[in-house]
Amino acid sequence: MTDTMHLPQAFADLAPLARIWARSTENERSDIRWSAGLADFAAFYAAVMPRLPEILDYLATVTLEGMDEGQSNLFCLAAAFAEAAPHHELYGGSPDVPFSFAARRFVPGHGDIPSWEAARH
Repeated sequence: MTDTMHLPQAFADLAPLARIWARSTENERSDIRWSAGLADFAAFYAAVMPRLPEILDYLATVTLEGMDEGQSNLFCLAAAFAEAAPHHELYGGSPDVPFSFAARRFVPGHGDIPSWEAARH
């Protein structure tokens, strides 16, 4: 991942968070999530949650096959948010899920496939 994270212009203010959270595969996003702490989840949630309707409305206008770099980065940011939000909303900012097996014990069948490709299957 480079220091530059391109997003559609309307979401350029989210680029600093995208540099951290927007990863193309589930495994990469999981690694970020498992290393995050309370402050990380809180900052991510506070920045993205108010913008989520706008992000989803925007992504609804593009096809998976037609996404440019900025759009695919925004898609990955939205996926990361969907995966991270429960840690803020339900798990007290913990990267672990209470009363469950360690997440690393589960092996996703498509964890190394970019999410926009996995979504096509």
